[in-house]
Amino acid sequence: MTTSQPPLVPLGSREDAAGEGPVTARSDAAGHGARHVAIIMDGNGRWAKKRHLPRVMGHQRGVEAVRRLVRALPGSGLEALTLYAFSSENWKRPEDEVADLMTLMKRFLKSDLPDLVAHGIRLKIIGDYKALSPDLVAQLEQALDATSGGTAGTLAVALNYGSQQEIARAAAAAAAEGPITAEAIERHLDTADLPPLDLLIRTSGEVRLSNFLLWQAAYAEMWFTDVLWPDFRPEHLEEALATFAGRERRYGGR
Repeated sequence: MTTSQPPLVPLGSREDAAGEGPVTARSDAAGHGARHVAIIMDGNGRWAKKRHLPRVMGHQRGVEAVRRLVRALPGSGLEALTLYAFSSENWKRPEDEVADLMTLMKRFLKSDLPDLVAHGIRLKIIGDYKALSPDLVAQLEQALDATSGGTAGTLAVALNYGSQQEIARAAAAAAAEGPITAEAIERHLDTADLPPLDLLIRTSGEVRLSNFLLWQAAYAEMWFTDVLWPDFRPEHLEEALATFAGRERRYGGR
């Protein structure tokens, strides 16, 4: 990490949380009919740039947006929320930015694991997370074990994740067992134990999938917003779910 950047503010501190209290979704959220929502969390860097702040500050505020949604998950009517946290292509970013992102992940796990356990949220990691640093892998596996009994919803975090790579791994595993079929591939996807993806959200105004859940998104609805990720709140998720509820899903039929 370069010395020109300010120190990371501890997650959960007064400075980091900006005085915000717990956030909960409205009780009517469950009428949307969705079980699984995934989000491409985009716009941290632009959020910081607009405010003439270092990129790391955008990532810190992005973690606060994650925290808001996690707090809202048990009352959202969703069974699973999947967040694109770090792609296999993100290693191409500057070394100090990658280090900041890994540090933020460690701090989030340390500060928020008790809340995940207390609220019955199961943590799941998708992607090749075991290629991360040994200390982070150990922390992730501790969190996976601690939350394994959660029944209030699953928070799936994509780390070192690339959908093309996931599909290739799943196809290879399917081939080792017998004929390659769509069903066989699906059994070996990282998301095999999650409900089918209903809705994919991307923030910041970009309109592309960026190698995220390509197989799973085959029949998912999509919702794009200009809101930068650090500004994303449970109310935006409710808006997306309300839009989803009004769409007719035909799955290729009429």
